[in-house]
Amino acid sequence: MNHPDSIRINKAISDSGYCSRRQADTLIEAGHVTINGEVVTLGDRAMPGDDIRVKGESIQKKENLVYIALNKPVGITCTTDRRIPGNVVDFINHKERIFHVGRLDKPSEGLLLMTNDGDIVNKILRAGNKHEKEYVVRVNRPITRDFIKRMSNGVPILDTVTKKCEVEQLSRFVFRIVLVQGLNRQIRRMCEYLDYQVVSLKRTRIMNIQLGNLKTGEWRDLTKEELSGLQNAVASSTNIPQAEREKSTGGKRRKRK
Repeated sequence: MNHPDSIRINKAISDSGYCSRRQADTLIEAGHVTINGEVVTLGDRAMPGDDIRVKGESIQKKENLVYIALNKPVGITCTTDRRIPGNVVDFINHKERIFHVGRLDKPSEGLLLMTNDGDIVNKILRAGNKHEKEYVVRVNRPITRDFIKRMSNGVPILDTVTKKCEVEQLSRFVFRIVLVQGLNRQIRRMCEYLDYQVVSLKRTRIMNIQLGNLKTGEWRDLTKEELSGLQNAVASSTNIPQAEREKSTGGKRRKRK
C-alpha cells in the first residue's frame, strides 16, 4: 500500500516546474531521474524530503510561478529542446525555466501559453476536460456550406472521427473553428480530407485567454483576472489520466537508504 504522503515521481517533477508530466515520463524512461541516488522507473513514488534529481540537477518546487501568453510567429518550433534552432524557449528567453502548454505547428501562429506550473499544464492538456481552443483559418479555395457542415459534424482522421465542433465562415476563404481536441495537425488534416489546403492558421483563444491585439512575436504575463479564470476552469479537472489512476495502486516507492 502506498504511503498517503507519497506522490508519483512524474507528478513531483511537474509540480516542481521542471517540465510537464509527459516530458517527465520521457526523462524517467531514459534513466535520467533519481530519488536519493537511485535511478527510478515509471510508477515509482516519492516522499516529501526525498532528493529528486533530473540529469543530476536537484529539483525544487517553484515559488515564482510564471504564466505567459505568447503570439507565436510562423517558423518557431514548440519544443524545450534547445538544440533545435528556432525553439520557443530560446525565442522568449525568459529568466525562469518555462515550457509550453500544448503545441502549435511550426507553420502555424497565434496564442501559446507558457508556464512553469506543471500541475496546471497537465489539467489543461487532459482531453476529457473539454477546454476550448479557437482558431482562424484561411484555405486555398472558396468555402462551401457543405465544407462547414462536414467540418462541424466530424471528419475521419488518424483512425478516429473528430468530435463535433463549432465552425463559422468569416469570408470566402476564411473560417473560425473551436476545438476541444488536440489531435496532431488536426485542422490541417480535417481540411485535407475535404480536399482543402490550409494557407494560414492562427490560434486566437485558449479557454478564457484571448490573443487580442498582442503583436506577432510578443508575449505578456497573464492578468490576475485571466489567471483566476483559468484556475477556476481547471479546478474540477483531473490531471491524472484514467490509465495512470488505475495503475497508481501498483506504483512502488523507492526505499530510503
